[in-house]
Amino acid sequence: MESKKRYLPIIAAIIHSVIFGFSFMFTKKGLDSLDPMQLIAFRFLMAALALTLLQVLGIIKVKLKGKNIRMILLVAFFQPLAYYIFEALGVNRTSSSEAGMMIALIPVFVALFGAVFLKEKPTSMQYVFIGLSVLGVVFINVMKGHTESNGNFTGIILLLFAVLCSAAFNISSRKASAQFSPVEITFVMMWVGAITYNIIGISQHIISGNLSIYLKPLANIDVLIPIIYLGIMASVIAFFMTNYTLSKLEASQAAVFTNLSTIVSIIAGVVIMKEDFYWFHLVGAIMILVGVWGTVYYGNKAEN
Repeated sequence: MESKKRYLPIIAAIIHSVIFGFSFMFTKKGLDSLDPMQLIAFRFLMAALALTLLQVLGIIKVKLKGKNIRMILLVAFFQPLAYYIFEALGVNRTSSSEAGMMIALIPVFVALFGAVFLKEKPTSMQYVFIGLSVLGVVFINVMKGHTESNGNFTGIILLLFAVLCSAAFNISSRKASAQFSPVEITFVMMWVGAITYNIIGISQHIISGNLSIYLKPLANIDVLIPIIYLGIMASVIAFFMTNYTLSKLEASQAAVFTNLSTIVSIIAGVVIMKEDFYWFHLVGAIMILVGVWGTVYYGNKAEN
């Protein structure tokens, strides 16, 4: 039974990494018909409505009364609010390889923040394997982009803020898990995202004078399918799995699994989108997998 409890958060981490890995493909499809802000707004609205329906049906329980709501709002501020804004602005000003390399730094900052704010100091071997996993992602992106660079310092800084926000989310979610269940954390995150991003999206349409067509894209099945995946799978299920993992594993161990998404996105691109597969994809994937394995293995060894 104890062994089962130990592996459940690892399985949850793998699931959310797989879901996030496929989300890149669905995001590309959604952006064919929607602007980025509208896609994010519909995504979180779909997620919030789905969770509310589950609550009304009694399938999930959300009890926030009497708890420190400021803590859970802090989680929602870092993710999905600040992270997605900084990521969107940063990606728009940099190359794909630069963006990939910056986002790969998240586990490093999570490990550093965890040591400072949670007193969860990784072992020296864990630092080595976290670094190997990050290098695997960086290697793939460098080779894929042929070290292309837009030279936009502002874009790099914005992506750095996105990385810091993601690391702060990991830490704050782990702290919030002492009072809130993973479902409650996910519920608040989705509603904060839905309200904020739809206010922004509606405001943009009001300024443009085309508010009447704000919801029109939802009648298109080619738009609806990506939104359903991003809203239900990549928001409700994946973020629940993320918050569950963070409630059970040290932040540094949980964060390193995010790099598995790179492998899944490559597989999805090759198998479904018929993209090319190169030798550096394989080398980078092996580095990531070994890095994730080593981080978890030496984490469990330290606990024992």
